[in-house]
Amino acid sequence: MDRTRLELNDFTGYTFLSGLTWAPDGGCAAFVARRANEKGDGYDADLYLLDAQGTLRRMTSAGDCRSFFFKSAREIWFPAARKQADRDRIAAGEPLTVWQRLCLDGGEASEALRLPLSVGSVKLMADGRLAVLAEHDLRVGDFYAMDDAQRADVLAHQKDEQDYKVLEEIPFWFNGQGFIDKKRSRLMIVDPATGAITPVSEPQMNVEDFDVCGTQVLFSGQTYDAKAPVTSSVSLYDTASGETRELLPGDVLGVGDVFFWDGEPCFFATDMKAYGGNQNPALFAAREGGITQLFLRDEAPGSNVGSDCRLGGGRTLAVEGESLYYTVADHTDTKLLRLTKDGHAETLISGEGSVDGFDVHDGRVLAVAMRGLRLQEVYALEDGALVQRTSFNEAVFTGKTLSTPEAMQIVSDGVTIEGFVMKPVGFDPEKTYPAVLDIHGGPKTAFGSVFFHEMQVWANLGYFVFYCNPRGGDGRGDAFADIRGKYGTIDYDDLMRFTDAVLSAFPQIDPARVGVTGGSYGGFMTNWIIGHTDRFAAAASQRSIASWISKSNTTDIGYTFNADQMLCTAWSDFDKMWFHSPLKYADRCTTPTLFIHSDEDYRCWMAEGLQMYTALKVHGCEARLCLFHGENHELSRSGKPKHRERRLREITDWFDSHLK
Repeated sequence: MDRTRLELNDFTGYTFLSGLTWAPDGGCAAFVARRANEKGDGYDADLYLLDAQGTLRRMTSAGDCRSFFFKSAREIWFPAARKQADRDRIAAGEPLTVWQRLCLDGGEASEALRLPLSVGSVKLMADGRLAVLAEHDLRVGDFYAMDDAQRADVLAHQKDEQDYKVLEEIPFWFNGQGFIDKKRSRLMIVDPATGAITPVSEPQMNVEDFDVCGTQVLFSGQTYDAKAPVTSSVSLYDTASGETRELLPGDVLGVGDVFFWDGEPCFFATDMKAYGGNQNPALFAAREGGITQLFLRDEAPGSNVGSDCRLGGGRTLAVEGESLYYTVADHTDTKLLRLTKDGHAETLISGEGSVDGFDVHDGRVLAVAMRGLRLQEVYALEDGALVQRTSFNEAVFTGKTLSTPEAMQIVSDGVTIEGFVMKPVGFDPEKTYPAVLDIHGGPKTAFGSVFFHEMQVWANLGYFVFYCNPRGGDGRGDAFADIRGKYGTIDYDDLMRFTDAVLSAFPQIDPARVGVTGGSYGGFMTNWIIGHTDRFAAAASQRSIASWISKSNTTDIGYTFNADQMLCTAWSDFDKMWFHSPLKYADRCTTPTLFIHSDEDYRCWMAEGLQMYTALKVHGCEARLCLFHGENHELSRSGKPKHRERRLREITDWFDSHLK
C-alpha cells in the first residue's frame, strides 16, 4: 500500500476507545468508540460489543453513549437524554439523568429510568439496586426530595442568580468541572424498580471513590467546610442495616482507589511524609483491630505513559478472586500486573506501548492498548501474548508515513535519563533539519514510544522531534520523581544535557534551528528555559506556569500542590517561591515565544500565560498569545476538534516561521 503523509487534522479520523467491560457472564465485552464530529465540533460516542469468538458489533448509532454499565448479562444501561425537552432542562441547570435500556439480543434502546439527579459514576449492587455518585449542591439541598413547586422555586432562583458567583470555599473551581463552590459528589443508593433514592454520605462530604460487594458499599471522601483537605476518610456502609462505619479517619492519609479484594475492604493511600503529595501509595486493608498495611511497591497503580490520542478513560484497576490487577508506568512503557496480597506481582502485559484500560473475567484479560506505532485497539491476552481483536485505526498504521521513536539514554549527575529521538519522515543523512524538544507535563508523568499525534505531524513536516523523562517523572519510583524545592534546577540540567547529546548524536540537526515546547509542567519548563538560555530559536509555551505565587492563589489545586512542591508558601519563604518562578527571569528572554492558554483552564489559570506574554512584550521580546474560549487544561487531548486543530496549527506555523 502506498503511504500518504500524516496531516495535521488527521486526528479527526482517529477512533478513541474507552470503558472496556466484560459482561457478567463473560459472554461478551462492551466498550465505547469515540470519533470527532467535525460538523458538530464535538465527539460522537457509540457502543460496540466484542463476543467470545472475536466478532465485533456496533450497538448504537446516535453518538450519545459515553458511558454504560451491564444491568444484566444481556442488558446494558447508558445515560442519554434523547428528548429535546430533557436536554433543554439539563442545559438550564436542572439535575436530571435519563438512562436508556439496550437489549443485546436486538431492538432499539428505550428509556429505563429517569432521576432528578446529576449522576456521575454507577455500580450495580447484588440486589439490583444502583450505587451512584451524584452532584449535591449545599446551597440547594435535596433537590431530588422536593415537590414540583419547590423545584420550580429552586430553578427560578438559579436563573435569577446566573450572573453571580458567590465563593465561600477553596477550591472554588476545578478543571473540567467549572465552579464547585458548595458542591459535593454524594453517594446514594437508587432502587430502579421504584425510583427511591437513599442518601449514604453526609451532605458536607465530597465522595471521591467507591466500590460495592454484596450489601456493602466502601467509599472514601473529604468532609470539609471552607477548605478541602488533602487527606480523606474511608467508610463502610451496609445497605441491609443502613449503618455506616468509619474505617479510616479523615485526617490521616491521602487516599486513592478503594475496593473490595476477596471481600475485604482495601485502599491505596499515602502519609505523604517522605515524598509529599506525589508519594507512591501503599495498599491497606481494614481488618479487625484496625488498618493493616499489606504492601508498598514504590509505584503508582493506574499510571500510564503519555499520549494525545486517548479520550474517555477506562478501568486501570480490577479485582477477581484472590488477584488484584492494575496498570503501572514502568520507565517508558506501561505494564499490567497481577498481584497477591503479599505484594508479589506477575507481569501479564509488558513491552513497548501502553495499556489504556482493561477488564478481566475468569482470568481472561481484554485490554485497550497502543502497541508500537498503532493507535488504540482492543487486544486479548492469549497464552501470554496480545492478540489484536479490532482494527479501528489500522489504516493509520498501514497507510500513513510515520516516524519510529529511537530510544536514547544519557547520564546526568550520575542518573540515567531516558528519552527518544524521532527522525524526519524521509530522513536523508546528507541534509540538515530543524528540530523540536517536547517536554511532558506532570511533572510526575512519563513519555514513551507510543503514538503521539503532534510529534508525528512535526516529523512528517521535516522536523527531528526529541523528548525525554527528566527527574520528576513517573515510572521509576519516589526518589526519581521527587523534585520538591528543585524545580528548574536538576530537571533543567537533565533536559539541556539530553539536548546536547541529541545534537551531538545527530549532526543533521541544525543547532540554530531548534525549538522547544511543552504543556503544564512542560509549559513551566518552557517558560523557565527561555529565561535561562537563548539556545532555542523559538518556543511554544502551553497551559504554563509563570509564577508559583499567583498560581497558588488562583488555581484548583494550587493552594496544596504548590506549597507541597515548593516546600514553602509565599508567606513562609517568598524569595524561594519567586526564585522558582519563570516570571522572575522574563526580562532576560530573547526567544520568540508563542503562548497557548484556555480561559477555563483552572489547573494553570490563564493569568499564568498572560503574565509571561505581557512580560516578554514589555521587554521587547517577540511574543504571540492564542487564548481558547471554553476550553480547559485538556485542550490538546479532549478539546473541541476545531480548537485542537487550531492549537496544533498555531504551534506548527510558529515553528515553521522561525525554524525553517
